[in-house]
Amino acid sequence: MLTIATGNKAVAAAVKQAHPSVVAAYPITPQTEIIEQVANFVARKEIATEYIPVESEHSAMAACIGASVTGVRTFTATSSHGLLYMHEMLHWAAGARLPIVMANVNRALGPGWNTWAEHTDAFSQRDTGWLQVYVGTVQEAYDVTLMAFRIAEDERVLLPVMVNLDGFSLSHIMQSLDTVDLGDFIPPIRLPHAIDVNNPMGYGPMTGPADYFKFRWDIERSMRDARDVIRETEEEFARRFGRKYGPTEDYQCEDADVVVVSMGTLGKEAEVAVDILRKEGIKAGSMRLRWFRPFPDLDLKGKEVVVIDRDYSFGFGGVVAASIKAKTGIECYNVIAGLGGQEVTYDDIADFVRNRKIGEEMWFGVSE
Repeated sequence: MLTIATGNKAVAAAVKQAHPSVVAAYPITPQTEIIEQVANFVARKEIATEYIPVESEHSAMAACIGASVTGVRTFTATSSHGLLYMHEMLHWAAGARLPIVMANVNRALGPGWNTWAEHTDAFSQRDTGWLQVYVGTVQEAYDVTLMAFRIAEDERVLLPVMVNLDGFSLSHIMQSLDTVDLGDFIPPIRLPHAIDVNNPMGYGPMTGPADYFKFRWDIERSMRDARDVIRETEEEFARRFGRKYGPTEDYQCEDADVVVVSMGTLGKEAEVAVDILRKEGIKAGSMRLRWFRPFPDLDLKGKEVVVIDRDYSFGFGGVVAASIKAKTGIECYNVIAGLGGQEVTYDDIADFVRNRKIGEEMWFGVSE
């Protein structure tokens, strides 16, 4: 069904169709609308979901963990400092191999206090064992949320998935949304290690040096296996519903001499910039990185690379640029832009390409 929706409402629509048994959440700007919509669905008895309004984001993830370990489908949503408050429990969710799905509406971290888009909040959680995917449109927010449940609950994965969408520039933007008749696309959940109240057992969480590393390796093995599961899920989604996705969204990259790598909504601005540059005779392309964990293999050989990082690791550099260099050995022109919702237009991105200095870092709007 074709309609108009915000990114937040698109996520909520997908959650409704996935029918989670438990949703626990504490509202925080700018994701509040996701939970408001889900709470309305529950109040109107449109979904048979137990909605738990908790006292903090830490408690929200703890409640999801408690529910998920019994073998039921769970969901939550958060943003920014809410995500940071969950940090301890994110490790527990992944370590317990629980397929929780969470929407994170990317927002800058304080101080100073800022409610606009930035990716540092989610990147700061990149080593917790969660799969991370970043979307660029309202339609993608809906589609990916549906796929996230199937990916997380696949027995080759059984890891939580974080669906990231830019605060306000996507969470509150109205775009067209084509919902689907889901059918059996998301199979019933089966958690092999679910707690069975009819067969009570004792559990000892303490793990010594002889075994701890084996659990860490098991998470990594599943993260690697997730690559195939993601690909299979996206291919099945395309077969059923006609919309194709991959680890990246490439635009005119095949014959490009220079490729702009970005994430989230900046990827769509980059496509317009590419069109402008092509008219000037500059063979540019855009690569929007969708999956950050597991990090994909990128085809950038023989191309100059301009990376726009809407994040920063202090004392180290842009996280995306550093990741690309570590994985490929390719030097980039790293532009730090869009922090805290800083406006970055397609004209700005075109200038980044025109003025590129490969191997250097530039902070947009800062004169050193």
